[in-house]
Amino acid sequence: MEGPRPLCVDLNGTLVKNDTLADSLLLLVRTHPSQALKVPLWLMEGKAALKEKVTSMVSLDAAHLPYNKSLLLYLREQRELGREIFLTTGADRGIAVPIADHLGIFTDVLASDGSTNFTGKAKLAGLKHRFGPVFDYVGNTGRDLSVLANASEPMLANPNGPLSARLRTREIAISRTFEDRKPWLKAVVKAVRPHQWAKNVLVFLPLLLAHTLRLRAIAEVTLAFVCFCLSASASYVLNDLLDIEADRLHPKKRLRPFAAGDLGAGVGLGIALLFVAAAFIGAHFLPVSFLDCLLIYTAATLLYSFYLKKKVLVDVIVLSALYTLRLLAGGAAAHVKISPWLAAFSVFLFLSLAMVKRFSELQNSRTQGFTSPSRGYLLIDIEQLRSFGTASGYAAVVVFSLYISSQDVVVLYPHAVRMWLIVPLMIFWISRVWLLAGRGELNEDAVTFALTDRLSLLTGFCVAMVALVAM
Repeated sequence: MEGPRPLCVDLNGTLVKNDTLADSLLLLVRTHPSQALKVPLWLMEGKAALKEKVTSMVSLDAAHLPYNKSLLLYLREQRELGREIFLTTGADRGIAVPIADHLGIFTDVLASDGSTNFTGKAKLAGLKHRFGPVFDYVGNTGRDLSVLANASEPMLANPNGPLSARLRTREIAISRTFEDRKPWLKAVVKAVRPHQWAKNVLVFLPLLLAHTLRLRAIAEVTLAFVCFCLSASASYVLNDLLDIEADRLHPKKRLRPFAAGDLGAGVGLGIALLFVAAAFIGAHFLPVSFLDCLLIYTAATLLYSFYLKKKVLVDVIVLSALYTLRLLAGGAAAHVKISPWLAAFSVFLFLSLAMVKRFSELQNSRTQGFTSPSRGYLLIDIEQLRSFGTASGYAAVVVFSLYISSQDVVVLYPHAVRMWLIVPLMIFWISRVWLLAGRGELNEDAVTFALTDRLSLLTGFCVAMVALVAM
């Protein structure tokens, strides 16, 4: 052949770090759940037909896909040298063509077309028919092995372990490898968000407030804490999977492992199922009432991820209820009855914190120039959310003040009058949270902020000291 050899590039896991079919299926579940139920029927018609039907119903944003930057740089260099580059992929043409049009570096696209699944041997036959025995190829999985074995210059992009081992076994020499991904373990840790586990410390609160610390109760509540952490991480993973497309448009969330392509959807589903199973196995050793709380929590987080988070005001009420549910679960694990005062206080306080989370999201969106915030809230809702949230926060202070004035408090706090010192501390902290949110200086999660902010921790320490001297 005269001139440079044609360069053929795979798409899924190669040019882009994600699997476009998996992401499209997740988007279908999110936007057309009734149609997603037909996926098994479509699959019976063949994988190529499945890809065509899914692509006809949803479309990924080619401009914000997680491209392999090192490979893309090489392809652009080759294009400038006059080389012909072909996108050769098992993905359906409905998604491959928009990606090729967006990048503007490909001579042509060879892809699945609804009848032919352009992978493995079918891809090799198609490339030989088009180019003869002389072509270069970039792939990443075992499905590319036969094509790599017949390529004049085989190259890899983010190859998986099994492919590398099979290449060594067959003594296939790879000329170039384009790596662009974070370490797997680091990505998994980031995906499960261990920093969010701090919220589950709330399960210890009923035991502490009951003033009946027992070794067995501490062990049971610790197990309850672990169960909630596992269930919460599973819900975060599932939520990220369903929000992949939206997260890629967000300046910070686009760096999350699934949106960035550092972890695949299959890995995410596996993590979620494993964590949920482990959580309920642990709950088996705790009281049935705790298991009920964990079931409600898991079901509520699933419903929130699929539907409720898009419902204005309902979403914040659900978030606040999930915080209160942690208290109920902690009480169930420790065999401690939750005081109506604590329940009422937590409802108002956590509703305020859920409101400030949405308020901060809107505030940050306005600062960054976004005019169409997600989750159904509008920029004009900012002041209304501020009034709702601050009123709810101060209502929590009122409930606490009424509790101090009641006869119930004397049983646990003989010097209950000293508890009034907590009131100005609460007013200070709630007012400060909303003040920082109004300035755009608050992390979008107020609970995480409270557990990492030095002044918030100092305020909490002072509250604890006042409670001790009141005993």
